[in-house]
Amino acid sequence: MIRPIMRDPIFLSQKSAPATIDDLSVAQDLLDTLKAHQYECVGMAANMIGVRKNIIAFDNEGSYMVMLNPEIVKKSDRYQTEEGCLSLPGIRPTFRWKSIKVKYQNEKMQTRYQSFQNWPAQIIQHELDHCAGILI
Repeated sequence: MIRPIMRDPIFLSQKSAPATIDDLSVAQDLLDTLKAHQYECVGMAANMIGVRKNIIAFDNEGSYMVMLNPEIVKKSDRYQTEEGCLSLPGIRPTFRWKSIKVKYQNEKMQTRYQSFQNWPAQIIQHELDHCAGILI
């Protein structure tokens, strides 16, 4: 189901709770909403659709990916960049890591590890900030 985009900075500033098997419908809604906004957005966190759960969805170089309870376990090569956000107006400066390794759960709640570089790594970091209640 495509959900409306949350734009309330107070709501978006709250930390998300861990996702469980009961949140798989939220993950699907997040993916549906991201696909509906594909021309203006490359990633979303569940709080962007009004659900404070630790779930992200993003365009991983042409294919969509969903992660539940993602966390960065390794990072390298910090750099400064600028980013926009579908939930907030404008472009803001931020720091990111060029290379990250992420521990997450897939839609079957299986723990996985995967490394990302460059643009996909930047997208994931932006969405993880959302899950932590950090607004750029």
